[in-house]
This record gives sequence, C-alpha cells and structure tokens, in this order.
Amino acid sequence: MTGFHEIGFPLDISMHGRGGPERRTDVVTTGSGREQRNARWADSRRRYDAGYGVKSLVAIERVIAFFEERRGRLHGFRWRDRADCKSCPADRNPAAMDQTIGTGDGTRHEFQLCKTYGFQFAPYVREIRKPVAHSVRIAVSGIEVPTAGFVVDVATGIVAFESGRRPAPGAPVTAGFLFDVPVRFDTDYLEIDLAAFDAGDIPKIPLIEIRP
Repeated sequence: MTGFHEIGFPLDISMHGRGGPERRTDVVTTGSGREQRNARWADSRRRYDAGYGVKSLVAIERVIAFFEERRGRLHGFRWRDRADCKSCPADRNPAAMDQTIGTGDGTRHEFQLCKTYGFQFAPYVREIRKPVAHSVRIAVSGIEVPTAGFVVDVATGIVAFESGRRPAPGAPVTAGFLFDVPVRFDTDYLEIDLAAFDAGDIPKIPLIEIRP
C-alpha cells in the first residue's frame, strides 16, 4: 500500500473515537412515490473522528507528533476500531473457526483473510488487510493448524501455508484474528484548543479508510 506506515494510532486515544462504515447509494424517487436505489460502492468505507479521545496536554503532544510524522494526509496508518476489530462477536476471543476464508484445492497455498457480515439475505464479505501480529489462528476442516504451519503477512492479510500443509481439495479453511483498519488523516490541519488550564483538546481529527 503506497505511503503507508505500519504503525497504530495511539490505542488509548482511539478507544474513545467515533465513527463507522459509510456507503454511497443513489436514491431516485419517481412521481408515484416509488424509489429506485443503486449502490455506487461495492464496499463500505469507514470514517472516524479521533478528537473525542484527546483531553490532556500529554495526549495533544502525542497526536501532534503522530500527525507530523505522517505528514498530515500523506501517509496512512493503522486504526483500532473498538466496535469492529475481531473476527468474532465483541464478547468473545478469536477462535480458529470464526470466519471461512476459502476452500482448498490441493495446490492453492495462499488465502486472503476476510470477515463476513450477515448471513441470510445478502451477506457482505470484507477483506481484512491489516491483521494484528500474532493474533491469527487458522484451521483446516475444523482442525487448528499450528502456527509453524503458516505465515501471515500483516501488511496484506494474506495467509500462506508452509510446504506440505496445503489444504486438501474441498477442505474448508477458517480463521480467527484481531485486525486494524488502514486509514489516513482526512485533514492537513489540526485545530488545537488550549483554553483550559493544563488541559486542552483537538475538537476534530477526521480519519478515512484507505482502500487498496
């Protein structure tokens, strides 16, 4: 990913951020009151505001340093979305059979991590490209694979099986993991408020997801 730094936004600040997925839909209302709807984006794109987590001078200093090193909007980075950062429900820990990421054919050895949303009407499959290091667990046909049996590229989310461990034809490959969202600052200007004594805030720190 061009212009991307494999570093996370300060976690204690991101835990207080706001935001979520955005979609782009055209809605045309006819004269009879009926609607025609068309999805302009195949994939959602997430937006966040990190400003809610900045309440002290120490936090302000950390954000300024992070912003300057990223050169504003120039370089991307990792963001932990507390509402959606696991392959499993929020009240569980990731397990090797959380998400189906593919089916073996006897020769294929690479699989892209992904997460499926919904299950009944129109499930949405989201590619996960920024897994958290050492969090990925893999299973083939319901049997967990030792960590020595595969390699995970934490910059792309691709799982590669070691020689001799390629999934057999028809074998379901599943995964469990933690993950971050690749984002960048959506501004080149930080407006810092130091009105309070020994405290302050940055009212808005807009972030936007980077698509590969």
